[in-house]
Formats: sequence, C-alpha cells, structure tokens
Amino acid sequence: MSTSEITSASKIQLDYMKLLVTQLQNQNPLEPMDNNQMATQLTQFSQLQQLESMSSSFADILATTNRNYANSLLDKNVTFYTTDVTTGALEKKVGKVSSVFNDPKTGETLLGVTVGQGQEAQEYTLGLNAVVLVEN
Repeated sequence: MSTSEITSASKIQLDYMKLLVTQLQNQNPLEPMDNNQMATQLTQFSQLQQLESMSSSFADILATTNRNYANSLLDKNVTFYTTDVTTGALEKKVGKVSSVFNDPKTGETLLGVTVGQGQEAQEYTLGLNAVVLVEN
C-alpha cells in the first residue's frame, strides 16, 4: 500500500486537534478532560508521523538502490524464465541487458533484455525480481 492510499499521520493529527479543540470548548467545567490522556494521544500521533516519514525515506533509498543495481547490469548476460504461450511450460532464456528504465505507471525499475542476435533477436522487459543469474 502506498502512502497516498493511506490517510497520512499529519491529516489524522490535524483532525484530532480539531476534535480536541471542539471538546475543550464544549466540556463541562466541573469535569474537565484528563490532561495525561490528551498528552498521550498527541505523543502517539507524533510517533506515527515520524514512522510515516521514515517509511517514505526508506522507500526512496530502496528505489535508488534498485536503480543503481539495475544500471550495473547493463551489457551483462542475465538468465530468466518465461512461460511458453502454447504449452505453458517454463523456458529458460539468456539475454544481454540493453536498457534500464522506470515504468511510468508504477515507478518500478525495469530491464530491457535482448535474447539472440540479428533477425532472430527478441526483446523482453523484466523486473529485477525476474533475473535468476547474472554473468559477464
């Protein structure tokens, strides 16, 4: 799940603050709210916001690491498997990485792999997880 699909901690915290202010404005002066409970809740929201920030940072680092790894595969032979459309059997393929690019929809780092040469050459697009062996 991406952070865009989840309500961010900042938005939750802002909504909580609005609710808290409304409660404080309408509370019974003879039975005020517990300050410790409010402080605990605010601390939990702050921790959630920090975790959300760390998660985003780790995702950025992972994307950069994947891109650097993919770039290191340029001009190397990689082994991967495809499924034969007629038989459904797995076929082992070996090809040379000719390009590295990002999928514009998902942001995933992909490899362009050429199998064969000349007229017989076939182009495949692979995710990094499809590579089972790398050779010079």
